[in-house]
Amino acid sequence: MSTPEYILNLRKHIGHQQLFLPSCTMIILRPAPAGSSIWEVPKALLARRADNGNWAPVTGICEPGEEVAITAVREVKEEVGVDAKVEALLGVGLVGPTTFDNGDECLFMDTSMRLSVPDDAEPFLADDENTEVDWFSVAHLPDSVNRQHRLLIADAVAQMKHPAGFRPRMGYRKRNA
Repeated sequence: MSTPEYILNLRKHIGHQQLFLPSCTMIILRPAPAGSSIWEVPKALLARRADNGNWAPVTGICEPGEEVAITAVREVKEEVGVDAKVEALLGVGLVGPTTFDNGDECLFMDTSMRLSVPDDAEPFLADDENTEVDWFSVAHLPDSVNRQHRLLIADAVAQMKHPAGFRPRMGYRKRNA
């Protein structure tokens, strides 16, 4: 995530102290083609982060007063250049605390969502936050995708296949009964 201007302004006053920030994670799936075998699985859109080299879903920080669904659509367009539509809530939970290379500390209240893009959408690097972008089979994700993102991708597949039976994850550290 590049740092929004309002956070840079806050940092002038509070230094590296921990900030509690609203954020979102966008799981973008491309369904298996219609009529494909039961072994075909959806693909997830991932970007290789410039800051750590890991593959991850698109993420972003909400601007002051911005609805999280608006943040989701905006961040997808800014980072991977495609128009997206929010389809479903996957969950809400804490991420962090995170200490960045410059010493800044953040704790994020993250809202994760499943988004869709047009069938012919071709993502591309639209900013400098990532170094690559590609579609990956959810059965063969890159090793650098972290545990939390793997859970959210699995949740997105479950929600897409069985929307009526899906319950959003409330807290990322454990699944509510």
